Amino acid sequence: MDAKIFLSIVLISCCCMVARAQISDCCLRVRNKVVDKIPVVDYRHQIAGQGCLIDATILVTRHGRKLCVPLKEPWVSPVITHVDKLKKRCKEVDYKERRCFGVKRE
Repeated sequence: MDAKIFLSIVLISCCCMVARAQISDCCLRVRNKVVDKIPVVDYRHQIAGQGCLIDATILVTRHGRKLCVPLKEPWVSPVITHVDKLKKRCKEVDYKERRCFGVKRE
């Protein structure tokens, strides 16, 4: 009987740790202010209903600052395109160019 209780507690503890590991930082609000594309080196999309309350694009700067911006604003798309090209270029030159500062290796 004691072994069943012990194993139940271990199983519940493991489930809680896995659930906690999947929690990510969410944007609680967005700022619709145009962001210069030069300092942005990464991005990810936040979708409402997948652990967060609102839709947003999270832009990450060279120094690790996270900026929450609207998902579908027209000025966001060119920033994302710039980041994709930057990542591709940095991978080609093995992240040795100055403009690759802050870009994470893939």
